[in-house]
Amino acid sequence: MPSAFRSVALLLAVIPASSAQEPFLSLRAAVNAALSNNPEIVAAQKRVEAMRQRPAQERSLPDPMLSLGYQSNGAPWPGAGLGREPTSNIGLMVSQQFPYPGKTRLRGQIAAKEAEAEFQEYENVRLSVIARVKQAFYRLHHTYEALRVLDRNGEVLQRLLRITEARYAAGRIPQQDVFNVQTQLSILEGRKMQVVRERRARETELNTLTGRPAGTAVPIPEEPHLIPLAITLEELYAQAREHSPALRREEKNIQRAELSLNLARKEFFPDYTLSGGYYNMGAMPDMYMFRADVNVPLRLFRRRAAVAEQSQSVLQSRRAYEAAGLSLQMRIRDDYLTAGTSYGLMQLYRNTVIPQAGLALESSLASYETGAVDFGAVLNNALMLLEYEMNYHEQMQEFHLAVTRLEEMSGAEIYHGGKP
Repeated sequence: MPSAFRSVALLLAVIPASSAQEPFLSLRAAVNAALSNNPEIVAAQKRVEAMRQRPAQERSLPDPMLSLGYQSNGAPWPGAGLGREPTSNIGLMVSQQFPYPGKTRLRGQIAAKEAEAEFQEYENVRLSVIARVKQAFYRLHHTYEALRVLDRNGEVLQRLLRITEARYAAGRIPQQDVFNVQTQLSILEGRKMQVVRERRARETELNTLTGRPAGTAVPIPEEPHLIPLAITLEELYAQAREHSPALRREEKNIQRAELSLNLARKEFFPDYTLSGGYYNMGAMPDMYMFRADVNVPLRLFRRRAAVAEQSQSVLQSRRAYEAAGLSLQMRIRDDYLTAGTSYGLMQLYRNTVIPQAGLALESSLASYETGAVDFGAVLNNALMLLEYEMNYHEQMQEFHLAVTRLEEMSGAEIYHGGKP
């Protein structure tokens, strides 16, 4: 009997699902499906494509103006006095406005920086979706592991119930011991119902992220490999500085603000319009006209205010970049420590706590059958083993969730614990 019990009590919650339940859902397949079908990613991509059309528009000159008209003498209709009066004519004039040199180039560069910032926002959306897919995948995997732990411990409690009922029938223990085991079995069923609800929620989340109907069947997630992080905190900081879309977007905003400041300074210089026309004078010689119009930038107070505004925008953008970098470092450090702590606790539970708890339960169960220990010690040992195994999987889930957040913040894949 002890050896038979050991096969149940010492079975760790790291056993993969049965091969009869194949095919499995791989993490890579879930991520690829989201990258192909997620509507958030597609919408962000279309925003980038739209923004990339703006630089060409901003660099273009205003449309030319074509003017058609006549001047008449003696009557209001066209041609009256034509050829007899020197002020009578029929003609056309073409005008083109030219901004001061450098303005259109700066406007195009500003639009290009806005498009680049939008691309970084697209990258941010893409990384966010990938992280959410991975988190939903790991949470879904946790529900399967949790149910296996609950089922195994349910078998232990059923065994304890049979022993308790036999001892009660023999008049060796009070009936309340039987009721206590039955109560724990009912509580276990309630926990299983909560886990099943969580599974359905995570399946719906995965379907939503991968662009599939909510009721689509989701295969069982593959068992992820469990390996420690092979990257230091300083390396993570360096990865984030180089690849984080949030930081790169702030960099583009700084560059856009600096270009806007240069454009505001250009507004002190005048734009001009060139016009040319041809007029038919009838029998008289044709008349030609050329004119240059220059606007006079007299509203100096307004232009100085615009330069001051853009100067403050440059400072604000630089401080926003610094704040984003500090916030990113804080969150990276927090999740890095969380991942390290969770991995250490997993090793402790797996290698020490759970085996010792299993041995304690085996010993107390054998002693309970002979009357050497009381019922409370056996039940407590059974419940403690359950909690230790659940804690092991909760720490595994927390480890993977922290890693996915680190990947999202650093903008690069830093963990290869999942199967391809």
